Amino acid sequence: MKKLLAATLGVAAMLGAASFTATSAFAEEQLKIRWGTSPGYEPFIYKKPDGSLTGFDFEIGEALCAEMNAECTWVEQAWDGIIPALQANNFDAILGSMSITPKRQEVIDFTVKYKQGVSQFVGAEGAEFNDARGEMKGVKVGVQAGTTQHDYLKAYYPEADIKTYPSQDEVWLDLKAGRIDATFVGFLLAKKVLETDKGAGLALFGETHEDPKIFGEGDGIGVRKGEEELRDRISAAIQAIYANGEYQKINARYFDIDIYGEK
Repeated sequence: MKKLLAATLGVAAMLGAASFTATSAFAEEQLKIRWGTSPGYEPFIYKKPDGSLTGFDFEIGEALCAEMNAECTWVEQAWDGIIPALQANNFDAILGSMSITPKRQEVIDFTVKYKQGVSQFVGAEGAEFNDARGEMKGVKVGVQAGTTQHDYLKAYYPEADIKTYPSQDEVWLDLKAGRIDATFVGFLLAKKVLETDKGAGLALFGETHEDPKIFGEGDGIGVRKGEEELRDRISAAIQAIYANGEYQKINARYFDIDIYGEK
């Protein structure tokens, strides 16, 4: 009887230990995130000559994964279809300078912002177009499809000749070739490009443009509705890399100004 009881207790102990180990392993399962992005938006997210991704957004994504001890991969997607692709579960989060706007918040959720920005027109050096709202009649303005800049042009420049492109890289090519007269882009992107050969012969013109209804409250990382845990973990990681200085190191590699903006 004593032997039977001992054997029973031994089996129970083994089962208990196995159960605890399995539960612990499950609880400590490594977070896996598939970032959805659209390359061709230098210096934020673009490809090196060897085809690998790089840029400010890419480095931020890698830093967030290190902070969360997460295993991350990157999925490329055309920008104008990136929200439907997120909703179709092609990836877990959008990381690609996406503005947090009321329109987008109707269909997806966002983390806290990870950068701020305004937009401005770029044309050939010496361009003297009037960039006031309602002006630019007949001016050929190239813009990346699906962006807040595209929404802004449609709202305030109905008489401009708006031409859309799959990527901003293609816009720069047509602007340099004279096939369009101007482009409307984020100021930070324009400033960086104008410092390179890609921006030779081009210049900013007019004023910087802001509109919270269209441009929102900064750029964040988009997740599917109902995935609050993932959203909050990424938000906490954004705040952590800003607090520990990693964000500032990445910022300094690409820009000579603080692009986070006011907290």
